[in-house]
Amino acid sequence: MNYWVILAAMAVSFFLALILAPWILPFLRRLKCSQSILDIGPAWHKETKQGTPTIGGLIFIIPTVLITAMFAVSELLRGDYRLLICLVFVVLCGIVGFADDYVKVVKKRNKGLSVLQKTVPLMLIIALFLGVLYMTNIIENTIFIPYLNVKLHLSYFYFVLMIPLLFFFVNSVNLTDGLDGLVTGVSLPYTISFIVIGFFLSAGSNNTGITAFAAALTGGLAAFLIYNFHPAKVFMGDTGSLFLGAAVVALAMAYDMPYFIIIGGIMYLIEGVSVVLQVGFYKLTHGKRLFKMTPIHHHFEMCKWSEVKIVSVFTAISAIGCLLALWGMFYYRYFNV
Repeated sequence: MNYWVILAAMAVSFFLALILAPWILPFLRRLKCSQSILDIGPAWHKETKQGTPTIGGLIFIIPTVLITAMFAVSELLRGDYRLLICLVFVVLCGIVGFADDYVKVVKKRNKGLSVLQKTVPLMLIIALFLGVLYMTNIIENTIFIPYLNVKLHLSYFYFVLMIPLLFFFVNSVNLTDGLDGLVTGVSLPYTISFIVIGFFLSAGSNNTGITAFAAALTGGLAAFLIYNFHPAKVFMGDTGSLFLGAAVVALAMAYDMPYFIIIGGIMYLIEGVSVVLQVGFYKLTHGKRLFKMTPIHHHFEMCKWSEVKIVSVFTAISAIGCLLALWGMFYYRYFNV
C-alpha cells in the first residue's frame, strides 16, 4: 500500500470540504434549509440552535464520495467489488436521510419521515448490503469475539442477528447527532482507527480502497467539525448522520469485523441503548424516567454539563473504545501463538 496516497486522499478531502463549505452554507440559507428544534429536546435549544442551516453533511459527503468513487473504479478494474459495495450502501442510506431532511425543510413536517418510512428502506438496504457482501465472499456467517479468540459459526442466524444490529447502529449514529460537534468528534477516532487497520493489514492483501475511504471520510469530517463545533454554524442533518452511520457500519463489515462496531462504536451503543432503556422503563413504570432526558447526552445537559464538556468526554470515551478494539485485533493477529 502506498501510504502517501492514503494521506493525500485525507488531505484532499479536508481541503475540498473547506472549499465547499463557504459555497454550501449560503446556498442552504437561500433555500431556507434551517434546523427546526423539536420540543422533545432541552428547551434552550430553541433559543440557541433554531434556524441554524441543516443538510450540511454535504460538506463532507461530497469529497468523501468523489474520492472514494475514484478508488472504487480502480479497485473494480482489479476485480475487487468491496469498495463499490460499501460506496453504494452509504450513498443509499444518505438518500434516505436526505428524504427525511426534505420532508422536514420543504414539506415543513418537523418530525420528517414516519418511523415506518425510515425503517423499511433502511432495513432493506442493510439486508441487501449484507447479502451482497456474503455472496461475494467478503464476509462469512461467523462472528469473531476478540480477547476470547472465539469464532461463532451462526449459519443463517447470522443475518437474523446482524440486520437489526446494523440497523440499530446506523440509527444510533443518527441519535448521537444532538449537540454541536458531538457525532463528528465521536466518529473521528473511529474513522482514524480504520486508517490504522488498513496500514497494518496491507501485507498480503489490497486494502488501499477501504483505507482511502476511511481517510477521505476522516478528512471531510475534520473540515466539517470546524463549522460544526460549538457554536455550530451548520448541522449535518439526517443526510449526513445516516450517511455517517452507514459508513461506520460499512468500514467494519468491509474487514468482516462486526465486533469493532460494538467496541469501537461504544458511544453510539451507549446513546442508542439509553433511548431503549428510557422507553422501556417509562412503559414498565407507567411514566417514570430512568434518565432526565435521552439520548443520554441530553441527560448530561440537564445535569448542567456544557456542550463542550460533553463532546470532549464522549470523544475521549470513543477513542478509548477504539483503542481497545484495535488492541483486540492486533493481539489476536500478532501475539496469539
